[in-house]
This record gives sequence, structure tokens and C-alpha cells, in this order.
Amino acid sequence: MHGNDGLLIKILIYGLLIGIGFVYLYPLIYMGVYSIKNLDDILNPLVNWIPTKFYLGNYTKANEVLNFFPVLMETLYVTVLPSLAQTALAAVVGYGLARFDFRGKNIIFVLVMATFIIPPQVTLIPRYIFFNELNLLGSLNAFMLPALTGQGINSAIFILIFYQFFRMMPKSLEEAAQIDGAGHLRIFFTIAIPMAVPAIIISFLFSFVWYWNETYLASIYFGNELTTLPLQLQKFVATYQKMFPAGMELSGNQINEGIKMAGTLLSILPLLVVYFITQRWFVEGVDRSGITGE
Repeated sequence: MHGNDGLLIKILIYGLLIGIGFVYLYPLIYMGVYSIKNLDDILNPLVNWIPTKFYLGNYTKANEVLNFFPVLMETLYVTVLPSLAQTALAAVVGYGLARFDFRGKNIIFVLVMATFIIPPQVTLIPRYIFFNELNLLGSLNAFMLPALTGQGINSAIFILIFYQFFRMMPKSLEEAAQIDGAGHLRIFFTIAIPMAVPAIIISFLFSFVWYWNETYLASIYFGNELTTLPLQLQKFVATYQKMFPAGMELSGNQINEGIKMAGTLLSILPLLVVYFITQRWFVEGVDRSGITGE
């Protein structure tokens, strides 16, 4: 009986994992298949998951519309730097809150958490006016200044991650370092930071993804001065119709689902590459830091 119960549990677990995996993979498979279909395959109801031939023309047009490589470099510019700044600031604030006792500490911690609870739309208008007065609009500084002051995208989460991580650090390590004559700054860089590598990895990757996917604030703060792949994807259809006007329909250049899917896949391809490169460190970071989700 126990053996049968164990088999049933395994079947349920594997069935659940397969179902969850299918839900996540289906959109990617759908995009991948349709992005390599030509117009004939898309219009043919008998062609579903296996195209009659491997067609890359959709990617050629999507690359031209997105202006992929120049925009990719610009996207990395407005994504990597704020992510690095936000991770560094969160580590400093999290360490200070976790390892030092001072008057008003609890109030500061509550205020930090409140920045996550309060919807960003509430503070958007006054922040926009403030940035406009400082001439920060239209430049990366509109992202960098909040990141360097603990007000970046979801900064409170990263501060909480470092706070919980540094609280678990044994005090005996600090005491031993202080006996050897090390100051707080040296302890932070030589003991705390090396131990917090999992938290750093998690914070940077999540921050990277959130800055990458941010289109609302980016469109407001950057205007026409800077752009990102997600922003280009938002106006993909309009840009395509300008580049390939309606009068060119007879040439077969009218937009179709295959071109749209190719553009979408190109816009998320860098994130997929980053994940596949860093997945080992990402999983280790989640495991060691005890983080189970967003």
C-alpha cells in the first residue's frame, strides 16, 4: 500500500510539474514556430506546429523595424547601470539596518517598506516635476538618481533581501575581525560582501529584469532621447507600417503574425540568453538566500 501511495504521489508531482512547465513554455514555443513560418504557412489551416520550410524573412524585417543591435546596446545602457547602482545601494542600506542599532531605525525600516507598498503612480507626477526641475528628464540620470537613493524600481525588496541575509551572518565573525583591528568598512567589504554573493546575484538579476521590462516610466522619463527594446516593441506595428506602407502590399510586405512573433522573440531573446548563462548561479543564489519568489 505504501508503495502504491508513493507512486501516486510521484505521478501527481510530475503531472503538476509538466503542467506548469507547459504553461510557461507554450508561449515561447508558439512564438518560435510562428516566427519561422512564411505567409503561405500562416494562411494554411493545415500547417500548425511544423512549417513546410524554415523561413527567416520574418526576423530580417523584425530586426530592421526594431533597429535591433543599436537599440539593444541602448537598452543594456539604461538597464545594467541602474541595476548595479540599485544592488550596491541595497547592500549598504540592508547591512546598516541589520548590523547597527540606532534611534529611529524601526521608523526608517517602515518608510523603506512603504516605498514598495505605495503605488508608483501616486508619486509619478511630483517626481516628474522634480526631475524636470533638476533637468534629469531625457537622460539615464532619471533612473540612476532613484537607484542611488534607494528609490529605484522595487528597491525595498532588495533592501529587505540584504537585511534578512546580513541578519543571519554570525556576530562572531565581526567580533573576530574587530579584535584584529578591522573597522566597520573593512568588515563590510571583506566579510559581509563575500558572504552575500547569493543575495547580490538575486538582487542584480531581478533588478535587471525589472528595469528591462519597465516601459511606463521609461517612456515618460526618457521621451525621444533614449529607447529600449520593450518600448520599440510597443510601437512595432506603427513603425512597420511607416517603413512598409500600405501601397507595398502587392510585394508581400504587409505585416502578419509571423513578423510580430519574430519581433516579440527578438525583444526577449537577450533576457533568455542572460538566464541561460546565469541559471546555475541564480539557482544557487535562490537556494542559499532562501528566496522562493518575487
